[in-house]
Amino acid sequence: MPESVEWLTVGKVVGVQGLKGDLKINPSSDFPERFLNPGPRWLKGRNAEQPQEVHLQRGRQLPGRSLFVVHLEGIDDRSAAEALVGREFLVMADDRPELADGEFHLLDLIGLEVRLEPDGEPVGAVSDLISAGHDLLEIRRQNGKVQLVPFVEAIVPEVHLHEGWLLLTPPPGLLDL
Repeated sequence: MPESVEWLTVGKVVGVQGLKGDLKINPSSDFPERFLNPGPRWLKGRNAEQPQEVHLQRGRQLPGRSLFVVHLEGIDDRSAAEALVGREFLVMADDRPELADGEFHLLDLIGLEVRLEPDGEPVGAVSDLISAGHDLLEIRRQNGKVQLVPFVEAIVPEVHLHEGWLLLTPPPGLLDL
């Protein structure tokens, strides 16, 4: 595989399910088909330079939870599955579903400046995303503080990807925490 391939982390292996090699994936993608539809995926360990190609055979979402359970070809027992816990679940960066107007790939938000007024100075930048039922933006403030802000239209009414910033209209006290 050429080294110029760019990758998207769409989840993380967080545990095993049962005795037959099924893996629990905590998704960082709003596209469930990445965990349900068979086909090639990649796993990358903390110290690995190149991702390892794997083949997703089947997947399902755990009822009432955001976790997915997937089965990868060749991972047929609990021991083999346990060896993969902690690895990132990847797809190629060009494997992005088309979006409608007003929709965003959440990973594209990382690095955006955060402003309180459209022409104002940045108060911080989006440093990470947390998928916990509702998406949360982790914002690293100019003063070094890190704050979590719900990614909902009432609080983040404008996202300007091409200009590199988003507008934050926090309720009173949110930024004082």
